[in-house]
Amino acid sequence: MEPPPGPASRRHVPWSRLLLAVSLLTFWTPPATAQLTIETVPTLAAEGSDVLLAHNVSENPLAYSWQRGERVDSPQLIASYRVDTNATTNGPEYSGRETLYPNGTRLFQNVTQRDTGPYTLLVTKKDLQTERQTGHLHVHPVLPTPVITSNNSNPREHEDTVVLTCGSETQNTSYMWWINNQSLPKSMRLKLSKDKRTLTLVAVTRNDTGPYVCEARNPVSVSRSDPFTLDVLWQENSRALGVGAITGIVIGVLLVLILLAGLGHFIFLHRGNWPPGSTSGCGPSGSSVSQASLHDARPPAPIYQELLHPDTDVYCHISHKADVGP
Repeated sequence: MEPPPGPASRRHVPWSRLLLAVSLLTFWTPPATAQLTIETVPTLAAEGSDVLLAHNVSENPLAYSWQRGERVDSPQLIASYRVDTNATTNGPEYSGRETLYPNGTRLFQNVTQRDTGPYTLLVTKKDLQTERQTGHLHVHPVLPTPVITSNNSNPREHEDTVVLTCGSETQNTSYMWWINNQSLPKSMRLKLSKDKRTLTLVAVTRNDTGPYVCEARNPVSVSRSDPFTLDVLWQENSRALGVGAITGIVIGVLLVLILLAGLGHFIFLHRGNWPPGSTSGCGPSGSSVSQASLHDARPPAPIYQELLHPDTDVYCHISHKADVGP
């Protein structure tokens, strides 16, 4: 099954919708007995987006004030608004990104994860009675593209265990894996961590090369990695290559030894059949040459040179008559 397309990486509410929410809240007047409530618009806030902290409008309000935290305290004041004078006063916790509307709704622009936390609204009525309610803002990060990393770049087949990790660890994030564009098969060699961020391959094989793809998902974004391929070393191939090389060397050495043995045997056999030197009938013309003159004429040559370049002058025609007595 091919990885399904993910949702948009950021849930961003356009200004038109935010302004519409403000206008609706402005003209919405609940019964006097309604309890003060706070909600965030949108409910799931993505980092970098704009968020409204809205409430149901109270009857006869005199002033509104927003505090950072759960207590009503001057050092925690973000901003306050006086209805009868239409005056806004900013407090120590004002960051420049907040806008307080006449109905007490607060716009929070370009929120970050540091803005996560409780916020308290204090409503003062004309009879000087007060209402207080705390709401919570949770800002989720927009996930970057995860990168798959491996603890072993060149694992050996049937020997090494590989651990693949999907991006950096992020809170409130779930992970999913695919191999060869398919969901992970059921295998005793494939193990996922508790948060599914790491995938362990026990005793990798050549069939585990991939490619692998992982996906990271949180309440406001989803992101998928680029394909990752393992380079598995095949031990059988490496061993076969080594044996082949050794076999070739041995065969070459044996051939050289056989050639040398054959040459030595040939020289040994023919060396015993050479005629000895004689003082009569030597040379092609039948002239007699003494043994001493032969030795004086030139130094003895190696046997293999005589075989390759025979010199007929050194051989003698033996006269049978010289051997017969009178």
